[in-house]
Amino acid sequence: MNTREGYAQFGEYRTWYKVAGDLGSGKAPLIVLHGGPGCTHDYVQAFGDIARTGRPVVLYDQIGNGRSTHLPDKGADFWTVDFFLSELRNLIDDLGVSDGYHALGQSWGGMLGAEFAVTRPEGLKSLVIANSPASMDLWVSEANRLRAALPSEVEETLQRHEKAGTTDSDDYNAAVAAFYARHVCRVVPMPAEVQRTFDAIADDPTVYHTMNGPSEFHVIGSLRNWSIIDRLDRIDVPVLLISGRHDEATPATVQPYADTIPDVRWTIFENSSHMPHVEEKDACLSAVASFLNEVEAGSAQKRKSN
Repeated sequence: MNTREGYAQFGEYRTWYKVAGDLGSGKAPLIVLHGGPGCTHDYVQAFGDIARTGRPVVLYDQIGNGRSTHLPDKGADFWTVDFFLSELRNLIDDLGVSDGYHALGQSWGGMLGAEFAVTRPEGLKSLVIANSPASMDLWVSEANRLRAALPSEVEETLQRHEKAGTTDSDDYNAAVAAFYARHVCRVVPMPAEVQRTFDAIADDPTVYHTMNGPSEFHVIGSLRNWSIIDRLDRIDVPVLLISGRHDEATPATVQPYADTIPDVRWTIFENSSHMPHVEEKDACLSAVASFLNEVEAGSAQKRKSN
């Protein structure tokens, strides 16, 4: 499988991307939006294997992260949903695929993908929302419920350091790891590509800390009041929802997508938490590839009947 890397110029900044497969193959590419905000493409690189089916896949590092331009001095007024939507549109235009493409967003990437889809962009054929909440109120509420099921000493450590503002301590990080082992990635040892993403956040936490906070469940950043629930009915493309049975994105956080998007289906992976593409890779990639093929087959049949 051939791959190529490059940069899309976005004003003063550069977005790094990698294309797996051939954009001229005749199949609409899948563009993968990573999570965080503040992660890198590394932990979602498994989706690149979909290119083995003949469909090109585009992975990229959102600005502020990975191999794209880092801006550690920028604050909350810079790191906004609109900024990342503009970056995505710029990448699509730079790649020359604006006439037809699919999008897959994981975690924050799914939130961003939903924000993109409600604008009804020309060329978007379908959307996969993987392990994403429909609002941060739901996310935090469910995170608190999951935290309550942790061993009491772990939850006490989390609360103590969050109250004291010492979330950079080793004790806090160890307690966070206990939650992540249950609800973020249940593969032991942690896969190398997932570890690379966590290491990248540690090296430059600007975007993650600014928009989210110090951990997945202590959300004190600029996204803390985010919600898309009242706009989901505007999505006019087929949508596949993905989540894991043990996911921090619990069914309650995903349910508004299922209830409100007009054309939607939902697959829950029974042996996964927040990363089915890692925890049940073959089944997850197969589900995504099948969905994309079904969407295009349906579109072709519709054109034929017209």
